[in-house]
Amino acid sequence: MKIITRWLVIRSLKWPASLVTDRVYVIHRALGITCTLIATLSAGVEAQQAHNIPRLGYLTAGSSQADEPRLAIFREALRDLGYSEKKNIFVEYRFADGKLERLPELATELVRREMKIIVAAGNEAVQAAKDATQNIPIVMAFSGDPVEAGFVASLARPGGNITGLSRLNIDLSAKRLELLKDAAPSLTRVAALFHPEGRFPVLALKEARAAAQRLSVQLMAVEVRVLEDIEPAFGVAVKERAGAVMTLPGGFIGFHRKRFVDLATRNRFPAVYPNSRFVLEGGLMSYGSDVREEFRRAAFYVDRILKGAKPADLPVEQPTKFVFAINLKTAKQIGLTIAPNVLARA
Repeated sequence: MKIITRWLVIRSLKWPASLVTDRVYVIHRALGITCTLIATLSAGVEAQQAHNIPRLGYLTAGSSQADEPRLAIFREALRDLGYSEKKNIFVEYRFADGKLERLPELATELVRREMKIIVAAGNEAVQAAKDATQNIPIVMAFSGDPVEAGFVASLARPGGNITGLSRLNIDLSAKRLELLKDAAPSLTRVAALFHPEGRFPVLALKEARAAAQRLSVQLMAVEVRVLEDIEPAFGVAVKERAGAVMTLPGGFIGFHRKRFVDLATRNRFPAVYPNSRFVLEGGLMSYGSDVREEFRRAAFYVDRILKGAKPADLPVEQPTKFVFAINLKTAKQIGLTIAPNVLARA
């Protein structure tokens, strides 16, 4: 108001136009500098606030499209805990799109960007994150047996920078084979399809073999390393007269689940898979932990760590909810009648 008053006085006294112009220019320049200073200070405050917002990294062997349903559950759980993306937490996503060899590079990138926490979905992602950092907390959204894999010292006392959820998928491999045998009691030969890289598939195969021996079933291990190996693997199962197939857990097989499901159905194989996502794609049956509950609990771990808890002191949780799913349309398509007692369990 003071500046405007002076400008009016200048006009009423009929000062020289050049002087008026100069005075107005000075005033405008002063205002411009003031506005620039305010904008700079505001930007600095916003930058500081953004810098103080914790950054969360998400690492998976899967794709953005495949992971979106469970990520939606994870975000919802974070919101329930008071977190909102881009407001009081940032999340950076890294997807390997089924290419396991990319995981170490993606994990290293998250470490370079100084994530506050890395959430790793699956054994391969956890291993990559573990190899990339011993300082940044790592939350396992899910894993197999983290003790056997060397991720933690024990479930009760992890002892390092890793904690989270364990699916105990190795033990579940035996259960899946039992359910497959119940659904098709005449089975004598089963082809176990697996991706051989890493410790986890080898341990899962060992457990499946032990179960096969108890069930008097011959288990044939068939390696699937790349996409081009999938169809020939089913060719081996046909040639060796397998009566059914089972896929062992792993990021590669999970990413290409539609291909495995389609080939099993085309060859009329009864098949059992690690989780219900395979059944939603048309797979016959699956048995595994409740994915939705796992991602809700992963958000809980993130919250605890952001509030000061150390991963070493947070016990690894084991699944409490399991899902046994059967696709009756697929059963009819391959000519399999599921016994009533098996349906009742589903």
